[in-house]
Amino acid sequence: MKISASIYSDKKRPLKEVIQDLVDHNVDLLHVDCNDDLSVFEDIRQIRSWCNIPIDLHIITENPSKYMDLLIENPVEYVTFQYEDLKEPLVFPNEVTGKKGLAIITPTSIDAFDAYAEYDFILIMATIPGQSGGVFDTWNYSKIRSFKKKYPSKSIHVDGGVNAEVSFILRNMGVSSSVSGSYLFNAPSIGHALMNLTQRDVTSHFKVKDFMTPINETPCIQYNDLNLKNVLECIEAGQLGFCIVVGDDHQFRGLISNADVRKGLIKQLDNLSNVDALSMVNENPVTVNEENTVNEMLNLIKKCPFPVMYLPVTNEDRKATGIVTFVNLIKSEL
Repeated sequence: MKISASIYSDKKRPLKEVIQDLVDHNVDLLHVDCNDDLSVFEDIRQIRSWCNIPIDLHIITENPSKYMDLLIENPVEYVTFQYEDLKEPLVFPNEVTGKKGLAIITPTSIDAFDAYAEYDFILIMATIPGQSGGVFDTWNYSKIRSFKKKYPSKSIHVDGGVNAEVSFILRNMGVSSSVSGSYLFNAPSIGHALMNLTQRDVTSHFKVKDFMTPINETPCIQYNDLNLKNVLECIEAGQLGFCIVVGDDHQFRGLISNADVRKGLIKQLDNLSNVDALSMVNENPVTVNEENTVNEMLNLIKKCPFPVMYLPVTNEDRKATGIVTFVNLIKSEL
């Protein structure tokens, strides 16, 4: 996941000094907030003369058309317009280069992106736009999952409340870029903050239930419905390589993975009509409690003698409440 440094969050130093500090620490992107202020492009021209770090421009305006000539004259790598403020159609001339995105605030549904589906990414504002130092709203975890499911080929950017722990969770969820402002510049140094934003050991405030994929979005099959056809269809529909097995009232009964199916088929290759789906159930997989913190979850994984690609989540009554997967986190570390 790329870190996009919000350059105007540092109120104490001249802009050139801030940019040079970010250059020295190899930040991925420079996030430039434009609250309907055309003079921002003077800063962009200056930045271009100082460095070649990609610019991530977020514009809040009622009239996007007045910015198009400036975007043609001053190309940026990423440009986003705030959806809620638009009072006229958002139309980019062909001459505007760079990746295009739509920004939405927490209360706005991801369905707002439907009319802009040709764009490259969505920017989810996890705090109030323009307010520095806000707290990440956990409702946005659900929005990220929903958008990723609806638009799997589109990128997700997040702005607001991104600290070390939120950064870890976002990487795990497959977010492409996160904007960091006050957290980055209020740290002892930019290097120290960047290290925290990319490290795997984090201080925990969120619980697993805050960011897990809930059970209603998890491939799940009833114990009484277990047969080979149902298991294969459930795994195929979920596209995660496994399905959760539950009993009455979502009581957790185990897990069936692709590997479990493969082993079951190998045992009955000479008589596939006798394959017993019940024998494929791993009744004691590694699970995590929904009340566990991120650190507790990571410590659990570290103790496992084998790689963990997903963790079923249960509550204190041993009912299945969701799943945490790590495929996106592994991809982000490559």
